[in-house]
Amino acid sequence: MDAATITSWMREIDASVRAERDHLVQLDAAIGDGDHGTNMTRGFAAVVQALDTDPGSPPGKLLILAGRTLVSTVGGASGPLWGSALRSGGRVLGDQEVFDGGQLVEVLAAALASVKDLGTAAVGDKTMVDALEPAVEKLRARLADGVPLGPALEDAAAAAEAGMRSTIPIQARKGRASYLGERSVGHQDPGATSTALVIRALQKAVVQQNS
Repeated sequence: MDAATITSWMREIDASVRAERDHLVQLDAAIGDGDHGTNMTRGFAAVVQALDTDPGSPPGKLLILAGRTLVSTVGGASGPLWGSALRSGGRVLGDQEVFDGGQLVEVLAAALASVKDLGTAAVGDKTMVDALEPAVEKLRARLADGVPLGPALEDAAAAAEAGMRSTIPIQARKGRASYLGERSVGHQDPGATSTALVIRALQKAVVQQNS
């Protein structure tokens, strides 16, 4: 994997959140401000535009640029959280031109640690962590078992989607949704939903590059 993988990943996220924008808005309208779909769409459109102006940078630098762009263009919680996540992941790669599956796990693990630190959230709090942490753990475990990267990422994306669905019966303990108390039960978390889209986009980008 290389800089083209990161660019492809960001393009896949852009397409996915644009396609699911109205769904994300509906989910967020139920337990938040209703702007999550709009914010994510605006943010990743800006990321793709920013990466187009910087074609020569290594993958880590592209992730840092993507994170910086999200912080500057996205309101709400998603900009700072994903911005910090991508910058932390980018710092793992430094200036190297290529990276492997094990390093991808460390990129995602650094992103997860950043999100948990900034949002002070854990699995079960009804946040993006409910989708991101299972994905990272599944990818790490599958690669450790010797599973090729493509199928391992498929399993990681499925784990993120299962984590997303697991938020439906949970009462929110973090973020704006927590203000609703028991009324947050029965609603799928929008942040976990967009996170599942991000992991699925990564799986698609890697498969495309290797096909």
